[in-house]
Amino acid sequence: MVGTPIGNLGDISPRALEALESCDFIAAEDTRVTMKLLNHFGIKKPLISYYEHNKRTSGEVITARVMAGETCVLVTDAGMPAISDPGENIVDKCHGLGINVTCAPGPSAVVTALAVSGMPSGRFAFEGFLSVNKKSRREHLLEIKNEKRTMIFYEAPHKLAAMLADMYEALGERRIAIVRELTKLHEEVIRTTLSEAAARYATDGGETPRGEFVIIVEGAAADSVDEHYTPEQAAEMARSLAEEGMSLSEAAKQAAKATNLKKGDIYRLLVKGENE
Repeated sequence: MVGTPIGNLGDISPRALEALESCDFIAAEDTRVTMKLLNHFGIKKPLISYYEHNKRTSGEVITARVMAGETCVLVTDAGMPAISDPGENIVDKCHGLGINVTCAPGPSAVVTALAVSGMPSGRFAFEGFLSVNKKSRREHLLEIKNEKRTMIFYEAPHKLAAMLADMYEALGERRIAIVRELTKLHEEVIRTTLSEAAARYATDGGETPRGEFVIIVEGAAADSVDEHYTPEQAAEMARSLAEEGMSLSEAAKQAAKATNLKKGDIYRLLVKGENE
């Protein structure tokens, strides 16, 4: 595995270049993106695509070639392969086949954004991309409502407004840092709050998001994790989830996680409300 620059090509390491120059072939998430990197450094190597939708068939081809004696470098479009990336599957497959896996580490948007944000970094949780599906996104956010560690998310510009709105609704007011275009010309760190960020990028009349984003969110305060909810409040939370298409049972389960109340009590109130 070889880590590649997340923006500035000057961040590539000598060891990464050596690995790219000496391998037999390169497995890339997007061969067009990787070709630009190779052309910049004057490297010519055969490329094979390896991404989310062909990872099973392409993975078999790659491992077969390696088992036959070839050396392969795995790269992603930017940053570390296998981090929020289908590369984790082929790395696991290689270990299972007894193939030796090594890594020439490189830039990672997760830790780079956390470092430059100035947010608490002693303990953090990487949450990756939230689902584009509103119901799944709400479930994810409810599960982490009481997470006390700093949380890190990736997000694409066209999904940022919906993400921030749902995050504010689910998590309440939190300090956040919005980090965009890391290591590039227009790199920016915006320290703000969830409510202000949701308003800034609101779908109606808000600022148009540009570039790739890493969102750093403050963990729940210790005195808010044990926030007391009444069963009626928990049932109302579950009811709103059910209205979005979740089953009553799953809605009660998610509300129980967020409120620390018993699922059965919440479910009974839900059913009672449905029958009234």
